[in-house]
Order: sequence, then C-alpha cells, then structure tokens
Amino acid sequence: MTLTTQERAFLMASIRDIPDFPKPGIVFKDITTLLANKDAFALLMRHLSERYSAYNLSHVAGIDARGF
Repeated sequence: MTLTTQERAFLMASIRDIPDFPKPGIVFKDITTLLANKDAFALLMRHLSERYSAYNLSHVAGIDARGF
C-alpha cells in the first residue's frame, strides 16, 4: 500500500512539532498526538501492516530514544 498525498498529509499533520527541544535548533517530533487520534493511528497501522505483510514478521521492536 502506498499512501496517497492526502493520507500522508493527514499523518504528518497528526504529528506535533516542538521547536527547540531538547535544545535550540532541534525540532522534536511528538507522536503522542498521532497516537491519540484514532483515525490517524488506524491509517498508520493499516499502512504498516499492508506494507510489511510479505515479510512474515513474527516480532516488532519499539526502540526508546529519549536519551536517558
């Protein structure tokens, strides 16, 4: 599945930018706004599922990169 221009714009608009965090010049991409939007989250999960279904994955790892 390839996202349409509108779907991509919808997903991108669902991600909040936090400028100058954690320091000046960096734009932090906050995905909690996407996770809280049920339509955006469903679209993203459907897209990822269809995109990677041919790989027969058994596990997916979520990496935490907060810098602690």
